Amino acid sequence: MTEDLPRIPIPSPDADSTEKMVFLQEQIVNFLRQYSMPLIEVSLVFSKYTRQLTEALTTQAESQGETLPEILAQPWPVLGVNESAETTGPPLETVLENLDDDRMDILDTILRSSMVATEMPLADALMQLRQWEHLARNQLTDSRGTGQLFSPLEIPEEW
Repeated sequence: MTEDLPRIPIPSPDADSTEKMVFLQEQIVNFLRQYSMPLIEVSLVFSKYTRQLTEALTTQAESQGETLPEILAQPWPVLGVNESAETTGPPLETVLENLDDDRMDILDTILRSSMVATEMPLADALMQLRQWEHLARNQLTDSRGTGQLFSPLEIPEEW
């Protein structure tokens, strides 16, 4: 499946922002599809990056007497929250013990190296990752058991 996708070279630091964002998107999609990475692991990595990028951009904005736009500052709202559903399963510690740290480190490295190699502006990187965070959070909301947390993140075809 991933062999059919066109490979784009790493955009140079002076390349168009759109080209850099497409490169980052391609790297994420290819990795997640190839490794069928579980929803919980993807969510934790994206959460880490959105938090770090938000903190960096907030600090920068405040030093300039500005504020970060809400679309960047906060996670996007979850769609169709079903508050009445109850879930049961093992304790959080047990779930965390079953995470594949190596796979999470690979995704972490892909994100970091893609952003650094292209010198992607932090705001562009955060906007890209907010979309992924939103996708993951919506799927987490629909999870009704521990098994679903370890199901692969479902990536829409148009991504």
